[in-house]
Amino acid sequence: MQFSRLGSSQLDVSRICLGSMTWGLQNNQHDADEQINYAISKGINFIDTAEMYAVPPSKDTYGKTEAIIGDWLSRHSEKREQLIIASKIAGPGLSWVRNGAPISGRSVIEAVDGSLTRLKTDYIDVYQLHWPNRTSPHFAKHQPGQINFSHVNAEQETADMLDILQGLNECIKAGKIRHWGLSDDTTWGINTYLKLATLHNLPKPVSIQNEFSLLHAKDWPYLIENCVHEDIAYLPWSPLAAGFLTGKYLDGARPEGSRWTITQRQGLFRDTQYSNEATKRYVDVAKQHGLTPAQLALAWCNQVEGVTSTIIGATTMSQLKENLTAFDTPLSAQVLADISEVFKQYPAPF
Repeated sequence: MQFSRLGSSQLDVSRICLGSMTWGLQNNQHDADEQINYAISKGINFIDTAEMYAVPPSKDTYGKTEAIIGDWLSRHSEKREQLIIASKIAGPGLSWVRNGAPISGRSVIEAVDGSLTRLKTDYIDVYQLHWPNRTSPHFAKHQPGQINFSHVNAEQETADMLDILQGLNECIKAGKIRHWGLSDDTTWGINTYLKLATLHNLPKPVSIQNEFSLLHAKDWPYLIENCVHEDIAYLPWSPLAAGFLTGKYLDGARPEGSRWTITQRQGLFRDTQYSNEATKRYVDVAKQHGLTPAQLALAWCNQVEGVTSTIIGATTMSQLKENLTAFDTPLSAQVLADISEVFKQYPAPF
């Protein structure tokens, strides 16, 4: 297993981060135990979760994933210090989470305490803001005309961000979290927090996790360049485009038990004509080079400059084992060239 420094922190994380959002809905405690134990046996030391999980989010599944991880930790306390555990506070909009209110310094402290209780741990290594209070160009809102940036009151937004940062600082000083990071944010968000941290002598973000894959690479090159130069770890989530890049959802297929058979808000918008066409081409490239489509997509993501650790998720052990093999051998120049030819034709398929 290879490791990378997590931004400006002193933490070294595995190049593979074990995602957990299916635990508590599609996966039970036994499944999660099996995945965690196998991942650790392969050298993974990085686990990502969120108070909002399991996904799709609901009042009934809220907090279940953290509780499952906490159950495992309660039985393996000797391994806690070997792991880097990241969690996230939910942003505004979920009525069952603090009445859907925006993130504030006070709610950060409240949410951290809740996560610590469910995780059954004294500290969280990286605590992240799941999405910003303002509408950001994520979750398929990245095409021109979908967001009006001038409607945001930047002065008020910045004041709110300072309040959040002060709440995070309180948690760090109390030893409840070690570092903090962003998720589903933008270059402006990163840099505003960096400016506030410098101006007020507060902790800087060490990471950002955004959606990133062969079907959704909008962060390359501009946001990722910013991360490299500002020492912010870039953590791609959904590197398989919610499973689309495996090829299993091509032409409207919905395998029994798969995520896309469950009504949820972060998968189906990827199913477009162009995504379908692009995925077929990537599947062909994978076959030509003796790879599975998942291996191709994950290996490509791992080789993008600036990527620190790729967040993978699986509902079965066979999926997890296949995904891990993608990181064993770098893609050849010819494979990368073949991928590039497809990418040029489908740079933004959804």
